[in-house]
Amino acid sequence: MDNAIQLIGDDDGLAVIGRAADVERFLAAEGLTSKDLGPQRLTSFGSAGAAVAQAASEMAADSGRWVKLTPKSAQLVKKYGLRESSKTGLSTGVVKGRKGQVKGFVEFAKAPRSLLTNPAVLAYAARIMTQVAMQQTMDEITDYLAVIDAKVDDVLRAQKDAVLARMIGVGFVIEEAMTVREMRGGGDEVSWSKVQTAPAAIAETQAYALRQLDAIAEKMEKQTKIGDLAEAARDAETAVGEWLAVLARCFQLQDAVAVLELDRVGDTSPDELNGHRLGLKAARRDRLEHISRSTERLVARMNDAAGTANAKVLLHPSKSPAVVRSRNQVATGVHDFHVRLGIESGPRPSEVRRWAEAAAEARDKAIETGAKGLDTARSLGNETLDRAGSVTGRLSSGIAERTRRRRGAAEGHVDEG
Repeated sequence: MDNAIQLIGDDDGLAVIGRAADVERFLAAEGLTSKDLGPQRLTSFGSAGAAVAQAASEMAADSGRWVKLTPKSAQLVKKYGLRESSKTGLSTGVVKGRKGQVKGFVEFAKAPRSLLTNPAVLAYAARIMTQVAMQQTMDEITDYLAVIDAKVDDVLRAQKDAVLARMIGVGFVIEEAMTVREMRGGGDEVSWSKVQTAPAAIAETQAYALRQLDAIAEKMEKQTKIGDLAEAARDAETAVGEWLAVLARCFQLQDAVAVLELDRVGDTSPDELNGHRLGLKAARRDRLEHISRSTERLVARMNDAAGTANAKVLLHPSKSPAVVRSRNQVATGVHDFHVRLGIESGPRPSEVRRWAEAAAEARDKAIETGAKGLDTARSLGNETLDRAGSVTGRLSSGIAERTRRRRGAAEGHVDEG
């Protein structure tokens, strides 16, 4: 299949396999960034049996790249009409090109050499894709921890719980196993024997960290006074960052164990590989859901606190903005954490409502109210003046009339005399 590109897609990304020049040309034409699957990964099927080993040897000259699932790469799957298998959950197809051009149409592979015609090889390819996706997340978490300068071990050491202390040792063992795997091009029995009990300690640590976040959310919810709310929000800034770092480390180690576990299942029970892979992905989604619920609940409580603070900013001009700033700090931290783990994040941070803005708003309302009152007073005043003028006129007329009568009477009296 000259100039053929074999495509395999799942819910994490897309594998692009073919001759190196064709793969690079295809990715460049589509404007996609990718990660090298590596020749060791493409040819590490030997332990799965003769048929798979033969297919792997035929692919030895091929290049493999992995593209993370994004709206753009997802559109590519739709563009080329890849077929999805209900059994494996994979979308597959072959893009054929002529004279070095990869475009035109998708043709589903029929050639013996195609990776897509061998179920065992396809299962192994899916395993590699899952492992590469998990390692991508692990790398992103490493970057995340470096950016926030999180001393996860310091947080764990500060706790008295023995389970949290064990997490440090578990991390060392898992990192060692991953280093050996990288050097060997795959897992081994000795490394697996060291890490197979690690998931229990990691899960307990994750549960503990989630409980800490829930406790922070509950504390925020119970505060009614702005002063107490500001103090709780300030404490939450540091504490939330620390526990998010612990959760990120837990997730990173859980992905590392899953990578080693897939190696182990592929070596010992190749027929169960695809089912085990799907099971691990489902468990991973459940962990993300637990984390998402807890962190979103926390942000919701912080949002409520910010709303309360904004409503009382005139009465508490220094503490109210502080609550909103703490909320924004926490929300930004949760958002960055979600991005690294692939969780869809919530709303953007609120803007701090400044005292001057609230005061200006109150002033404007007062002026508006005062203006209306002044107009009313003027109207009432004019009416009063009119009425007063009328009364004054009547009084003046009466006085003048009485004065005239008195004068007339006096003059008549003199005349008569």
